[in-house]
Amino acid sequence: MKKNHLLLPILLVGIAFGTAWAIRGQFGHEPGAAFAGIIGGAALLLAAGRKDWYNKMLPIIASSAIGWGTTGMISYGMVVGYCRGEDLLNSTYGFVSLFVIGGLFGLIGGGLVGLSLNSSSSNRVKWASLVAEMAAGGLIGYFFLIEQLELLMTPPRSEAWSICFGAGAAMVWHMARNGYSSALRVAFYAMLGGGFGFSFGNFLQITGNLLQIHFNLWNVMEYNIGFWGGCGMAYGVFTSKWPSETEAPRRYENVLSLLLILVIIPLLVWKDAFRMSEIIKSNFLQNDTSKALFLSLLTLIILGIMNLIVRLNLKGKELFGRKEAMVLFFSVFTVYIILSYLVTGIFMGNFRSEQPLYVLNLLAFWFLIRKSVSPFRDENAELPAPKDRWALYFGLTLLVISLLPLMVQIMHGGVPNANIRFPLQP
Repeated sequence: MKKNHLLLPILLVGIAFGTAWAIRGQFGHEPGAAFAGIIGGAALLLAAGRKDWYNKMLPIIASSAIGWGTTGMISYGMVVGYCRGEDLLNSTYGFVSLFVIGGLFGLIGGGLVGLSLNSSSSNRVKWASLVAEMAAGGLIGYFFLIEQLELLMTPPRSEAWSICFGAGAAMVWHMARNGYSSALRVAFYAMLGGGFGFSFGNFLQITGNLLQIHFNLWNVMEYNIGFWGGCGMAYGVFTSKWPSETEAPRRYENVLSLLLILVIIPLLVWKDAFRMSEIIKSNFLQNDTSKALFLSLLTLIILGIMNLIVRLNLKGKELFGRKEAMVLFFSVFTVYIILSYLVTGIFMGNFRSEQPLYVLNLLAFWFLIRKSVSPFRDENAELPAPKDRWALYFGLTLLVISLLPLMVQIMHGGVPNANIRFPLQP
């Protein structure tokens, strides 16, 4: 298949994941990122259009949620401030650090998705071993990078990036020694996309601030990490060779995956954002207990309806298809948009200009997915993967990112809310 036929499927994943990541900015931490990972994983399956992948869609989507959600523990607020510094050293440090953080999101998120696609009846991924190795890698990464080398990225905040770095390195080593080359490609391109997206998104945020554009520019930054990370993950998937899976996942795998997708992650998001003790703090409620109770219960009902719709659509079916994936995707995506409206008080007069764009992106996905052609048609899955020049791609991406602080320095002599990592000597 010609490469230009890949553009629309890749764009679809970017649109869906970018929007989900923008919404994630209103929830934060691991649950919010995992919720976005559900949407990104489902969008990837719909854009791929492979029938054998629909049968194991629940474990694939669950792996996307876990992978993209894990790195939600990383703190990056201070790093964003470094990019605003009036000197080149601090600004460059900020942009490179954002590349590292965004790259870790993509590395682990794309890597676990790739491993789920690589896993087949003849070569199953040993998930228990992988989890143990990644946990050990995370501890070792923190011990050496933080405790021994004292490579503090965001003092005095959490240095959880080092845990993710160690876990990601352990995952890469697991892929390499077990021959999961396709999964490794997905991890690499998702890493490049996520790292570039985070840095470039912050550059757009700074530019918008300087131009005094009245918009939620933080949302623009987060949309970019999702868009470019999703595009990178999709490119890696659509240009790799994968086993033809004929065996459906075991029943317990589907049950646990569905429990994670429909119950655990949504309830964690609810706990962090819609519990009475949390929602009553919102400015638009002004300590109104009755409204807080109503909103808390309403969100539980909405999550329950989402759960019911998806479960009824899957009930009694041992094999899944495009229809089941479509219902899951649009149900979860729609609910995530609604939750973003509720948590910001849009139904109580607190309007935010970026939120109508969430619906517009969802409608764009619905319109374009009907015109998209599977990148795996004409036995594309049997074609050899394109030649990768990983060092070149990595170097070029870093070169582009290194130009961003130079452009920032040209545009301004300092931006409000700048952080200083390395004080300049007088």
